[in-house]
Amino acid sequence: MAGHSILRNAFTVGAFTSLSRLLGLVREMMQSRLIGADIEQSAFTLAFAIPNMARKLFGEGALTAAFVPVFKGAVETGSKEKAAALARAVMTTVLLMLAAIVLLAFGGLETVVKFRAELGITDNRRFLLTVRLVKTLLPYMIFICGAAFGMGVLNALGRFKASSFMPCLLNIVWIGMLAWIAIFPDLRPDQRIHRIAMAILVAGAVQFAFMLFAMHRAGVPPGITFSGWRDTAVVKVWKNLGVAALGAGAIQLNYMLDQILAQLASPWAAGVIGYAERLMDLPLGVIGVAFGTVLLPSFAGLFARNDMDGARKALGDSVNSLLFIMVPAAVGLGVLAYETTGVIYQGGEFDATATTRVGRALAMYAAGLGFFGFQKILIPWFQSQNDMKTPLKVSVATVCLNAVLNILAVWLLPVEWRHVGLAASTVLCSMVGCAMLLLAAKRKNGELGLSRCLGPLARILAASGAMAAALVTARRFLHVSPAVDLAVLVMLGGAVYFAVAIPLTRGKIRLRR
Repeated sequence: MAGHSILRNAFTVGAFTSLSRLLGLVREMMQSRLIGADIEQSAFTLAFAIPNMARKLFGEGALTAAFVPVFKGAVETGSKEKAAALARAVMTTVLLMLAAIVLLAFGGLETVVKFRAELGITDNRRFLLTVRLVKTLLPYMIFICGAAFGMGVLNALGRFKASSFMPCLLNIVWIGMLAWIAIFPDLRPDQRIHRIAMAILVAGAVQFAFMLFAMHRAGVPPGITFSGWRDTAVVKVWKNLGVAALGAGAIQLNYMLDQILAQLASPWAAGVIGYAERLMDLPLGVIGVAFGTVLLPSFAGLFARNDMDGARKALGDSVNSLLFIMVPAAVGLGVLAYETTGVIYQGGEFDATATTRVGRALAMYAAGLGFFGFQKILIPWFQSQNDMKTPLKVSVATVCLNAVLNILAVWLLPVEWRHVGLAASTVLCSMVGCAMLLLAAKRKNGELGLSRCLGPLARILAASGAMAAALVTARRFLHVSPAVDLAVLVMLGGAVYFAVAIPLTRGKIRLRR
């Protein structure tokens, strides 16, 4: 029954995530045409990475990983009031810490700008715009981390609808701002991007309020409390958080290094990589994130009940279902990278050169799509057992490897291919990370039963190969319009894949709702 429940909940999360990604696609189509892929987008990408880094550290990343197993354990024992008190104590300390970080960051930025001015350094337009955007987006850290923490509470309680709908609110507000910008064509690109940053800040407040309301309805009323900070469960959360934050922090520092190296690679590289990552996030967000969201509380409950067989079965079912979707998505996205980029982004400020650049990065990211999703399944396996050290070790190893490969890419590759080298480094490090996590899981828990996934994987690869051949062949004969051609190719690819995959699998892969 655990496997049924996981797949059903993953379907729920995936459905709402699909809505969010669809709205995000509309958002990206509008932003690419209104902003383009020049220095304004690069400055925004770097500035937005900072609150996203905080969200992954103190929201849905390290904190959720440290909090959910402890919270789930309290819920499993039937002590919901104790679990609610734990949630309030942890949320209070996190919000206070984030507020202090935001104030320090504001002061630090002002000091840096003033110091550079005293030294007579004339800052370029990109630097000044980045600083302005960072200052605008800093308070968003508090809102989105609070909202992400609320998502963890709801997910642990098995209430996935509200938590998975929450990201849609950001896209709704963002699209509204882009529509407003489109009405005023005389706005400069830097003015447009700053208004987008302001809209994100407003959206964060809306998301936070929505999650507080959802927590209240779930029977865990939020609130600020200054008691219970030394409770054993709270101390355990922060102890686990310290280790998990090191791993998540290493990943985020590596991401920031990627952004900095992308800025050095070329003025446009960071923005181009950002566009490619968001297209990759369409399938990864719907499937990989859905399983990652559901598996942490599900595994935590199974391990709390010492149900090792149930955990192994849940892992195997999740891997089979993930591969059934992610492998063909990776193949299709790789084959149709340029067509997808052109239809979604090209127009207005986004020209054919930008399409070529994003398409190259997207094709490379597509090669790693299955590994990105597999990591999102393996990491909760350890976190649900309160093992934060193993993901930390793997993160540190892959971060070091990625840093070396990124520096080599920027140093050795031609300008037009440096950003592709950065993407290739990310893919390779994800492959290495999956291998390390898999070996560590076997050492920790013995055989995981994943050998039964090899047969279905072979059949999935065969069906995906047939789909790729059909796409390459059909592409030669389609010359109606880019949008029509892409739509036909996507439908053809899906039809060929399922026509070949379903007879091959013969029910061995069951996507249960």
